[in-house]
Amino acid sequence: MEKTESVVPAYDPTMPAAFDINQITKILPHRYPFLLIDKIFYKDETTVAGIKNVTFNEPFFQGHFPDNPVMPGVLQIEAMAQIGGILVLTSVPDPENYWAYFMGVEKFKFRKMVLPGDTLEIKCELLAPIRRGIAKMKGTATVGGKLVCEGEMTATIVKKDS
Repeated sequence: MEKTESVVPAYDPTMPAAFDINQITKILPHRYPFLLIDKIFYKDETTVAGIKNVTFNEPFFQGHFPDNPVMPGVLQIEAMAQIGGILVLTSVPDPENYWAYFMGVEKFKFRKMVLPGDTLEIKCELLAPIRRGIAKMKGTATVGGKLVCEGEMTATIVKKDS
């Protein structure tokens, strides 16, 4: 795979979604309160970008932390993994017949806090072609154009009932 930089457009809430929430829930098995993405606004063969609207109503804010709500880093990684799952699962012609499992995280760094009211913009890009059902991705998340976290993730695609 020759590495070419995808040109992901800036997020514009007035643009139509590449995948809306109904399409996302047909691909991913996650549901409330663990579905952590709201929209996919860009997707090509090697890159996907989506958003998570962070609201004070999120159940994790009750305990993380009272009087100082901060989105947990592990949930930022999970939101990124779910967006990466869209990229991985749409690489097969029948994504409803597959599971995408998270296998690992590497080199993750958290740069800024994510707070209620933020729109988390997440981009995942394949680092190499998917081989034998294994996908390695680089993910970045920004709020208002400022980097909040980044790292690498590995996922596997597994046929259901196998």
